[in-house]
Amino acid sequence: MSGFAKAGLSARPAPERVLLVGVMLDKDFPVAAERRTTLFQSALAEAQELVRASGAELVAVVPCKRQQPDSALFVGKGKAEELAQQVAEAEIDLVVFNHALTPTQERNLERLLQCRVLDRVGLILAIFARRAHSQEGRLQVELAQLVHLSSRLVRGYGHLQSQRGGIGLRGPGETRLETDRRLIKQKITRLRQQLQQVRRQRATQRKSRNQGMLPAFALVGYTNVGKSSLFNRLTKAQVLAEDQLFATLDNTVRRLYLNDQTSVLLSDTVGFVRDLPHSLVAAFAATLEETALADVLLHVVDITHPEFERQIDDVNAVLKEIDAANIPQLIIYNKIDKLAAAQRPQGIVCDIRGRPQAVYISVQDGSGLADLRTAMIELANMKYVMHDEQAGLILPVEDLTKDDTRTN
Repeated sequence: MSGFAKAGLSARPAPERVLLVGVMLDKDFPVAAERRTTLFQSALAEAQELVRASGAELVAVVPCKRQQPDSALFVGKGKAEELAQQVAEAEIDLVVFNHALTPTQERNLERLLQCRVLDRVGLILAIFARRAHSQEGRLQVELAQLVHLSSRLVRGYGHLQSQRGGIGLRGPGETRLETDRRLIKQKITRLRQQLQQVRRQRATQRKSRNQGMLPAFALVGYTNVGKSSLFNRLTKAQVLAEDQLFATLDNTVRRLYLNDQTSVLLSDTVGFVRDLPHSLVAAFAATLEETALADVLLHVVDITHPEFERQIDDVNAVLKEIDAANIPQLIIYNKIDKLAAAQRPQGIVCDIRGRPQAVYISVQDGSGLADLRTAMIELANMKYVMHDEQAGLILPVEDLTKDDTRTN
């Protein structure tokens, strides 16, 4: 290896060493004890994936229980002092809480722990900052970061250098002077104006596409369930699809040929996650608009995930927030190849009116994709595909098998 290459490798900054804290709060898991433990472990596992997706090195995970958050330190003084000792011994750069912290809690924890502290909202924003590539994506992430930062201006500790890089600090790129409330407010206003222009441009592009009167289908779902992989498989596109959370942020639209009589416009966009920050949903209004204006939502679900039913509920909660709850949905149960052959469902599930409600597929091995195309053709050709509440109803998972199931 040349000296230049060695120098380049040595110059690469080491990943931040992260300590993850997860607190089981009674209000967050109001279920039986055994179920509460399962849900908490699932949430903590997802938080670990979020930390890894940020590019950090996850050094340790600290689970704990509380009836309610401490108003000053969230975890209480005793536990916070234990964390401070662990931070010092393990040379931790950043402590991440898998919860939303108040500005006061965040500042108090930073004083006590003597390192940076990031909450769940800040962590998700940090991942979005790493993944945003288009101008629209960067504008939306910057707006969300500034809105989040506006309530956290007082950092004033010697160990927190605003010019230093790190998880949660990349994006807006402010100096200490730029954290002044007036300047941030002005910048937020400018960003919102720029995003309004983006939305107008999108509306123009959408109007041009709609002149062909093609039905609009939008892929939605929890993050890392295979939406982008399915999009690539159907459209032969090359959208980034990786086994990690929030691999895709930017919206992509392609024309999809289904048969000689039917073509649709298919869009792929950002995946959802539990407790997705409202500020982030608002900031990504331009991207999520493709979803809100679709004729049909293709709701992709990882059928192998132990909490896939909760993930469906989390996605539907975000859809409600962006006024897309009443758009007809086709549930796409993905990753059936990972199930035992004897337990592998197949075919199209229809409601009592004969309308496709769900389909079982595997993007990995291609099984079920013919059924998916058949279901999409039927939905595209149905005259009652419209944004009304009755058409948007989704049967519970346990009721799906009570209706007609077709296999090809």
